[in-house]
Order: sequence, then structure tokens, then C-alpha cells
Amino acid sequence: MPAVFAEVSSWMPRASTAAEQVDWVFGLILGICMVFAIGIFGALVVFVVRYRRRDRSPATRATHHNTWLELAWTVIPAILLAVIFVAGLTGFIQLSTPPEGAYEIKVNGKKWVWAFQYENGYIDDTLHVPVDRPVVLTMTSDDVIHSMYIPAFRLKRDVIPGRYTKLWFEATEAGTFDLFCAEYCGTKHSDMISTVTVHPPGEFDRWLATASNFLETMSPAEAGRTLYKRRGCAQCHSVDGSRMVGPSFYQSFGTTAGLDDGTSVTVNENYIRESILEPQTKARAGYQKVMPTYQGQLKDAEIDAIIEYIKTLK
Repeated sequence: MPAVFAEVSSWMPRASTAAEQVDWVFGLILGICMVFAIGIFGALVVFVVRYRRRDRSPATRATHHNTWLELAWTVIPAILLAVIFVAGLTGFIQLSTPPEGAYEIKVNGKKWVWAFQYENGYIDDTLHVPVDRPVVLTMTSDDVIHSMYIPAFRLKRDVIPGRYTKLWFEATEAGTFDLFCAEYCGTKHSDMISTVTVHPPGEFDRWLATASNFLETMSPAEAGRTLYKRRGCAQCHSVDGSRMVGPSFYQSFGTTAGLDDGTSVTVNENYIRESILEPQTKARAGYQKVMPTYQGQLKDAEIDAIIEYIKTLK
């Protein structure tokens, strides 16, 4: 990247190879706009001062035709637009073509949490990637349109229900960076925040092996609490009795709950399991049927852990 354009975005973190390409095009457009803005406003000031009205005599008609001037203001912008188009198209093609052998992470967006599934099947609510290794995100949504946005990587791509979109990058420095949903997706859109942790060389595989075994290293209730935070339960179900999108888990186990069809049910292990896998079957009275199914997304051991955690909320 030319140094003059690199300085334009030096104040903003640049942590991926994609960021350099995006910053170069942004700097190019910004530089062109600044040159024209200075020229136009400078000429405006000169004309205002030089040709200001000094008397009230009728103005004389003084229109002139200058072929070279008209060619200049047509040809020069056309050339500049062609340069911008080529630079933008080159970057777009590069960012849309993942390299062979890139590490794939599946991404699922839902109200209002991100779920990142790694190649060994482990799912986390934060994105973890190795440094200096291409990573491709295969993304979809369970409900509405979301948008994956990582400012430090200069990347943003819509996450659409019923189809897959891809986004790839190669992180260039270790650290933790913000990750947002950039598409309004409901009342808690602003809470759909996560992070990207870029691990130093050799650390990513160790982290993944340790994180994947949390069911074995934690007690069932502790593992359930971890799943409650990571898998989106906390976005809709409180643990302090407060009302949210879904019923609170606080002191709910063993109670009798009313359903939207006028019947009632005991909140026990079977009901909780059925509500996780088939949430529309026995919906609670007073709540909308907005919970997505976790069929195929949670293992039996994970469901058991969530049930054990709910039992502790007394």
C-alpha cells in the first residue's frame, strides 16, 4: 500500500490481510475527494472575492465555450472512476475467494447471539482463530437477517436465513477484537456483541482441545451455566425472576406452568428437554412462540447439564 494512503487509516486497528486491501481503496477514494474538495472550495473563495458585485449596473453577457475544458472535466473523472472500479473489483474478488486449505468455522446467527462451530464439533459464543492462517466462515441464520462485522479486520457480510454466505480472512496479529451484528435484528440487536480471539502460533489447537472437554472438567451444573451463557439462553431467559422474551428459569423447576392452550404442565426434566428440542409443542402462556429448536445443535449430555443448572436456581 502506498505510504500516503496507509497513513489515512493508521489510527484504526488493522489486524487482517483484508484490512490492507480495504484501507488502500478507502484511502484512494478519500485522497481523490480531498484533492477535488480543496480545489473546488479554493476556487469558490477566489471567485467570491474577485467577482463580488461592486455596483448595480446591468451585468453583461459573457458566456464562452471551451472544448478542452469540457473534455477535461469529462475525461479526468472517467479515468478516476475506472481506477476506483478496478481497485474495488480486485479487492472484492480477493475477499470473495477463500484460499485452498482454509480452516472452516461454521457460524449461526440467532436472536441475539452468535454460535461458532469448530471442525471438531465444539460450539462457542466467541470466535477463536489462529494467527497467520486463512480462516473461512460459513454462515447462516436461524431467524432473521444478521450481519457479521469485525471492524479491525475490515469485514462485514450479511448472515441470511435459508442460505449460506462465506467470509474469509487471515489474522495478522494476536489479540482480542470486537465483533458486532451490523443489521438491526430486533429489540436486543445492540446486545448481539461478541469478540474474536486471535491465538499466537501453536496456541489455538491447545485452546480448542481444552475448551471442547468442558463437560468432563466441570460439574454438570457448572457446565450448564456455561451453556446457558454460550448458547443464547441468557438472551431470552433470566435467572433472577425478571421477565424477558421467554419465561425465567429462576425457581421454575418442579413448578406447574400454564400453557397457551389452557392446559398446564409440570416443569421437570422431560418438559425442559422437550422445550429445548421442540419449543413450539408446549408453549408457555403469555409468551410468543419465537424460540428456535436446538434439535441437532445440543448433545444429550449438554441438555442434561442445562437441566442440572436450572435445578440449582432456587
